Amino acid sequence: MARIALYAGSFDPVTNGHLDVVRGACRLADKLVLAVGVHPGKKPLFDANERLSMLKEVCGPIASAEKTQLETVTFDNLVVDAAKKAGATLLIRGLRDGTDLDYEMQMAGMNGAMEPSIQTVFLPASPLVRPITATLVRQIAAMHGDVSSFVPKSVLAKLAAKFPKK
Repeated sequence: MARIALYAGSFDPVTNGHLDVVRGACRLADKLVLAVGVHPGKKPLFDANERLSMLKEVCGPIASAEKTQLETVTFDNLVVDAAKKAGATLLIRGLRDGTDLDYEMQMAGMNGAMEPSIQTVFLPASPLVRPITATLVRQIAAMHGDVSSFVPKSVLAKLAAKFPKK
């Protein structure tokens, strides 16, 4: 039986931190489903299709190198429901620091209570990507700061198009 993992997030935009988690997840799973959360109350910088496209472009080569099948989907419900729909038995979560751990432990507990057949797996971030958050990347890019060390080159170009210099 294939081991299917689901890694959910906003991916707005895709960062090098996300790629770090994807690399680790590909080593654990035969198939990795990247699930873009779509919530009506949030106003993302990139629409869902743009985020799916970015994920395919930058994560596809990583998955291929690890011989892991990659799928991208959107979801607007509970992550455990998205995982069940994808046939996943693993939920992948990246951890940057203790604050992430506290929050993610609560989420893992709640998700485990709702769906005991799905196991949460925590992947610690590599030291170079620990400070990266998509929120900070968006803020820095909006102020025309240099985010080139935080995102893949193709994502950098998409950010530059969203925030043209005047």
